[in-house]
Amino acid sequence: MSQSASGSKLSIGGLILVPALITLAITLMRLAGELEHLSPRFFSAAPGGGGAIIGISWLPFVFGPYFAVKLARSGQGASGVWKTFGLSLLGLAIMVAGGFVGFAPQFKFQGREIVGVLLMVLGPILVTLGWPALFKVLVAYGYAARIPVAIVMFFAMRGHWGTHYDVLPPNYSGPTSFIGQYMLIAFLPQMVIWIAFTVLVGTLAGTLVTALVVRDKTAAPAA
Repeated sequence: MSQSASGSKLSIGGLILVPALITLAITLMRLAGELEHLSPRFFSAAPGGGGAIIGISWLPFVFGPYFAVKLARSGQGASGVWKTFGLSLLGLAIMVAGGFVGFAPQFKFQGREIVGVLLMVLGPILVTLGWPALFKVLVAYGYAARIPVAIVMFFAMRGHWGTHYDVLPPNYSGPTSFIGQYMLIAFLPQMVIWIAFTVLVGTLAGTLVTALVVRDKTAAPAA
């Protein structure tokens, strides 16, 4: 997933390497803390993570601005910072709508899960209309962050480790087989939902910080 460097342009691999390693370290720290039954305030094993302090879901708020400023200063800025901010807000609304359509019990129609997933994928794609370089970097970082989590969840669910990586959601009524459960509560969320979240939240935070820090360097270079 590398982008060819030209002049002052940054490669995607080089840009996400350190953030990806930091994210992996936090993931492993979280897993170790839960296995050792340390303070739930920091290492909660509750479904969804219980809002524990140690985790990676908040990192797009940090790395989104980091990526955005780096890109803008290297000449790979947005075609319009506020345009991109608006697109990311719209994308977030579409993603949330997709979650309700696909998985809320109020909606019952054939193929609703497919429609919901498509909407959740469409949301972050809107970012490409305003800042394609940032979209590519956040997608790459998102997978670098979430693939290790999906791997951890596979073994945690297989071995019943008693962590938030393998606990079933409350009132779970989905598949009972291991593969079915893994695909529904681990693979799909990590590979689709959390990637969309990373792109949209990272873009929201990134455009705001870029507007304040870079300002006159956010225009994309002429073709």
